Amino acid sequence: MTKVLSAVALCALVAMSGAVGASASHVSPADSAPSRYVRLAALFGESDEEKAARLQKEQNQDDAIGALNNKVRDLEDTVRSLRGENESLSHRLQELDDKIDRQRKDFEYRLCALSAQQLGAGTAANDPNAVPCPGGGGGGGTSGFNAPPAQNGDGPPQALAPGPGVLGTLPADNASAPPAPSAPNPQNEYSAAMNLLAKARYDEARSAFRNFADTYPKDERTPQAVYWIGDIAYVQKDYAGATRAFAEVIKNYPSSTRAPDSMLKLGQALIASGQKREGCTALAALKEKYPKAPPAVLAQGSDARKAVCRGVS
Repeated sequence: MTKVLSAVALCALVAMSGAVGASASHVSPADSAPSRYVRLAALFGESDEEKAARLQKEQNQDDAIGALNNKVRDLEDTVRSLRGENESLSHRLQELDDKIDRQRKDFEYRLCALSAQQLGAGTAANDPNAVPCPGGGGGGGTSGFNAPPAQNGDGPPQALAPGPGVLGTLPADNASAPPAPSAPNPQNEYSAAMNLLAKARYDEARSAFRNFADTYPKDERTPQAVYWIGDIAYVQKDYAGATRAFAEVIKNYPSSTRAPDSMLKLGQALIASGQKREGCTALAALKEKYPKAPPAVLAQGSDARKAVCRGVS
């Protein structure tokens, strides 16, 4: 009996072990140990390795952003520096332009003053017979005449063309006729000649004054123009031309303010051309013919006679 019970128990154990083996062979992959570990890890947070990798990645991103910010700041500093240098260069360029403009004006005035000195004229503002130097404020004529400011060009300003007629109308016969010439302007022509004189363009100035005197013989500025013709000729050592011009002033305009100067220069031109006796005669007649001449003119005539005319009969 005991043996039978042992055999039954042994069979039951064998059946149970088979059932256990069968059930073990049908365990799904989800019930494996690694899967269970992953689920547990998700429940308790990331691992140390994952946390270290994440922190390193974030640190790399922060470092890259910091480097970019540094580059942006460097570029901003460079732009500010360049802007400051540009402003400084612009300021220096403006100073150089101003300096060049001042030097140009100073050169023009010095050239004009030198020309006036060669012609025996002045540049003072209170001298009615002074050469009108740019920036010097000199006068330009006689009998209270004040020369207008210098023009930009070398000649008289050009008159503007006449405006168009009524819109929609055309001239009947003279469609191609040139516009009528502008009326002559003695003041502009005289000013143009004075501008040429101020620039030491003697040949052109002499021609312009001659044209003015021939065109406007009755103008109040004509004695002054003829005097400048003689003065320019004297500077150019054309003593014959100077003698003719000064004699023209004395003969045609004896009461002009330039007549005493012309008498003085006539004597000097005659002496310079070798006609010493005639020149001394003109100098001697200066005070007698023009007793109210400016003291400076009378003094120059007296000094010239003392220096040159001793012993001349």
